[in-house]
Amino acid sequence: MASNAPPKPFVAADEAARAENVSHTTTLYGGRKASLPLHIAVVGCGLGGLAAAHALAKAGHRITILEDAPAIGEVGAGIQVSPNLSRLLIRWGLGDALEKIAVMPEGIEFRRWQSGDKLGYAAWGNKFADDYGAPYYHIHRADFHRLLYDLTIALKDQVTLRLKAHVSSIDPEGPSCKLASGEVVKCDLIIGADGVKSTIREAVVGHADSPVPTGDAAYRAIVPSDQLLAHPELVELVENPRMVGWLGPRRHIMTYCIRAKKEFNMVLLHPDDGSVESWQAEGSADKMRADFEGWDPKLEKILSFVPSTLRWKLMDRKPLETWVHPSGKVALLGDSCHPMLPYRAQGAAMAVEDGAVLGNLFSRLSHPSQITPLLYAYETLRLPRTANVQASSRLNQYIFHLEDGPEQVKRDQEMRQAMHGEEGVNNPNQWADKRKTVELMGYDADKAVDEWWTERGEKEIGRLAVGGPDAAMRVWVQQAEARL
Repeated sequence: MASNAPPKPFVAADEAARAENVSHTTTLYGGRKASLPLHIAVVGCGLGGLAAAHALAKAGHRITILEDAPAIGEVGAGIQVSPNLSRLLIRWGLGDALEKIAVMPEGIEFRRWQSGDKLGYAAWGNKFADDYGAPYYHIHRADFHRLLYDLTIALKDQVTLRLKAHVSSIDPEGPSCKLASGEVVKCDLIIGADGVKSTIREAVVGHADSPVPTGDAAYRAIVPSDQLLAHPELVELVENPRMVGWLGPRRHIMTYCIRAKKEFNMVLLHPDDGSVESWQAEGSADKMRADFEGWDPKLEKILSFVPSTLRWKLMDRKPLETWVHPSGKVALLGDSCHPMLPYRAQGAAMAVEDGAVLGNLFSRLSHPSQITPLLYAYETLRLPRTANVQASSRLNQYIFHLEDGPEQVKRDQEMRQAMHGEEGVNNPNQWADKRKTVELMGYDADKAVDEWWTERGEKEIGRLAVGGPDAAMRVWVQQAEARL
């Protein structure tokens, strides 16, 4: 008998990570739905693809999700849900579920690699919830994926998920997706949410888009919190949950609790020595321990609990010039257009924000001539923000991995100053930089669209539905091309 369990190294979601009956109780966009519903093919069933499918379905469109994998599942790893992301999930009806399975960290703390001495700190917890109107959470990736899956697939009248549906090529003009089986799936619009190795991206940019090695690789591991609680010197890492990072020469480690503090998640960055760009590649726990030998004894104790680990090569890609195919019928989303290094913990947040912006924009669709302009509007709203976050992530790679010496001493001193209340502008602890934190965490994807629509969209796109759409659309496309 065939098993329904996801293949290794996928892990099962927590039983509390359920949201089957949520979608039908929420109303988005003030109840506005597109008066011209489309059939939209979303390529990829990851976090970004599910978010886009959900938001576009709530906007009144019919969605077919085309997923290469034979089963739905996620790897055993933690993920961070910052306020810019949690506000959307709460708006979508997932607030109660998040409270049950996620952990609200008290803050972020940096420590010295050998001694564990405290270098920096920024408060989160209730302060973030008060300041930004939404909490900061840590969650298991499998639980997060399951919540979005339940939320989206529950919209049965509008969303169809097709597994083992590998998209081998697309016809951007049709548009349509050709599957490896030879089947052609016709649609009105294609959203490429097919990840860092995206097939759709190359169709959009018109050439191969090779990634650039960062020189880093990462281990991911999870240990039961009970094992930490059995050792007095480790208890505080569970009982006072926060993100704790150890910074060292060419390496750093980030840790935090997930699943209502039942599990302790670790991400260990180190110089790459032959790993592969994959979330699913298994690594050697013994090799991991050897890579961090001589670090804080507390860390070495925790690493001794790790039976197995996932390992992947960190590759970087520069921001694209455009996310929209010249046909105006294909657009990219998430890692397919702005893959994020993990140093700022914003990959999932940016992908879900993309989906939310698409849904809000396309809830306003009333005429075919608006499709292309709405895609360019999506790009206008999203590309600069995601490019800034990509740059911020790259900056942390440099900051975290300084060799011991004068620059490292200066970094540590500036982190301590921010920790003790001094102004944190351009601080190496980017979470202590008020300006950067407001820009990142205070962002509301729906508010950004609503404000843009009032300022520009109603005049430039809304009018296409009434009189002279062809001429108006040509003006819009010319304006969009001039911005690139």
